[in-house]
Amino acid sequence: MAKLITDFPEVIYPDCQYIAGVDEVGRGPLVGDVVTAAVILDPNKPIQGLTDSKKLSEKKLALLFDQINENALTVSIGRASPSEIDELNILHATMLAMQRAVQGLSITPNFVFIDGNRCPNLNMPSEAIVKGDLRVAEISAASIIAKVTRDREMVKLDQRYPEYGFAKHKGYPTKAHFEALEANGVIAEYRQSFKPVKAILALAAK
Repeated sequence: MAKLITDFPEVIYPDCQYIAGVDEVGRGPLVGDVVTAAVILDPNKPIQGLTDSKKLSEKKLALLFDQINENALTVSIGRASPSEIDELNILHATMLAMQRAVQGLSITPNFVFIDGNRCPNLNMPSEAIVKGDLRVAEISAASIIAKVTRDREMVKLDQRYPEYGFAKHKGYPTKAHFEALEANGVIAEYRQSFKPVKAILALAAK
């Protein structure tokens, strides 16, 4: 059984064979998919250095990303598109992406730990853990897989649209991003229901 990163006695691992961790990246950005990951670690192949992906350097993230994919029992990516986010809202789209990540695992987990304070509807027991990416190894691994996956997608989008600076801000609402959005307009990858994007579209429609 995989171990906790730190000793938090209130986080109790269930006595079952396959435990998955799930986390998301990309709820705040104005552009691109919200990306989730689900991971079942192999207790016989422990991975050192797992923690909240936001606390890791790009070099360390890339190293752990490869180690998780090589050593975990199973890894799955789920996502929800900008159009699904616009239709469902970001919360419900994130829950959908988490469901897809769990469903994509090659091994069906007996139990799922979810980062945050809310669980999606799943076909197995689950528990939401606030700051779970600091407290549960499986969630930490999922946070790393999701972050590296989405960041690399933003780099690819930057290659197509270098004027927006996606490789730097990763789609988050920074000052530089607002300036690029105002100067260049809204491309298809934007979430049109998000206020800054909606405001630019409204101005363009006048």
